[in-house]
Amino acid sequence: MDELHQSGTDVEVQCYDEVTGKIITSTGTDPRISGKTTELVKITLSSGDVVRCTPEHLILDFAGYYVHAENLEEGDVLSGGHTVGSVEFIELDEPMNVYDLTVDRYLNFVLDNGLIVHNSGKSFSAKREITNTFLVTDDDIIIVDPEGEYYPLVSRLDGQVINLSQNSTDYINPLDIHKDYGDGEDPIALKSNFILSLCELVVGSKEGGLQPEEKSIIDRCVRKMYTTYFQDPQPDKMPILQDLYNLLLEEAKKGKEAANYIASALELYVTGSLNVFNNRTNVNLSNRLVCFNIRELQSHLKAIGMLILQDAVWGRVSYNRELKRKTFFYVDEFHLLLKDEQTASYSVGIWKRFRKWGGVPTGITQNIKDLLSSREVENIFENTPFIIMLNQAAGDRAVLAKSLGISPEQLSFVTQSGAGEGLLFFGHTIIPFIDRWNKESELYGLMTTRIEEVS
Repeated sequence: MDELHQSGTDVEVQCYDEVTGKIITSTGTDPRISGKTTELVKITLSSGDVVRCTPEHLILDFAGYYVHAENLEEGDVLSGGHTVGSVEFIELDEPMNVYDLTVDRYLNFVLDNGLIVHNSGKSFSAKREITNTFLVTDDDIIIVDPEGEYYPLVSRLDGQVINLSQNSTDYINPLDIHKDYGDGEDPIALKSNFILSLCELVVGSKEGGLQPEEKSIIDRCVRKMYTTYFQDPQPDKMPILQDLYNLLLEEAKKGKEAANYIASALELYVTGSLNVFNNRTNVNLSNRLVCFNIRELQSHLKAIGMLILQDAVWGRVSYNRELKRKTFFYVDEFHLLLKDEQTASYSVGIWKRFRKWGGVPTGITQNIKDLLSSREVENIFENTPFIIMLNQAAGDRAVLAKSLGISPEQLSFVTQSGAGEGLLFFGHTIIPFIDRWNKESELYGLMTTRIEEVS
């Protein structure tokens, strides 16, 4: 891939044709560096082959679903007749280049061992939507960017790019609060609900999640912390995770073993190596176009970061409501917020509040299987009147057809469809679309990921 990138030449590749079920020959274009990573997933197959890729890389399984590499488990059966033998996560001492290749129409290519991996055009479609919103409205736009795909466009539109990572000095405080935060209710009660969701992620996937005693202790500490703050609500007195951690330790000294357990789980994120969110907010969030670039966050921090940013956007939505101003919110890799039960429940609740209070949330994903596996996804669909659907893998098409009532004729528009082609869902109406762009335009250059087109 590095040699192809250096030469900039097209290359003959093998692709999986979902219509015929055959492997065919096509052309891979734009061999490029799509970013850098400090983490790899090492997948050892039953054949003895080893595949190393980024955690979010999509691999086709035997049933026709694309699965993120980080979600693979021993025994999973993949394309090419392979079975996963083991999955290992590797931390790199130095960032390394991540390479990509574009294969129009088929959006996949086959590795030498027969394993099929994915390309996607969703980022272009999302950037096209964001640009349109920016140019035809005066409303605020906030983007959560897990893959570092949106910040060039945001920078060109004079928006603010905020980089969140272990090596960045940009900080967002997950415990930020203001008097209008509460949706007409007690702001501390609403914030406590968010912090419970955050602690659920931090503590991990314990059977049944947080126990009633643990939830009560967290709520008690949260109320004590914010009651003290609201007595003198100065910016330099805004609570941070360290304050919550200290209150939990105080409870532990009273013999509350559950408090000690939660504090121990929080320690890594307060005084440990993952203390990215243990600071007061130091970035300007007043720009009408803001992009949170979290690509450099380690994979196990991304879900936490996305949850925190969702709460931060809620603060903006509630503030803008008083100004009668809409807040458009775009969150990529949205399925990550629906993986854990508590996080999914919180995300559905805030999705509904966004719409009620003048927010316009948009979830972006190419991992349909993970999205639809959430028990909360029905609530998301019921509160989503507009959907854009691009080319889908065979397994995803079947599930979507059942969930959204898509006819076989309509499915043909998301079966090996070309770039900019798909289906629009608006209420009960389904409309095929083709969206062509002038490749000589500046906007196209900002939205495409093809290096030679950008240059």
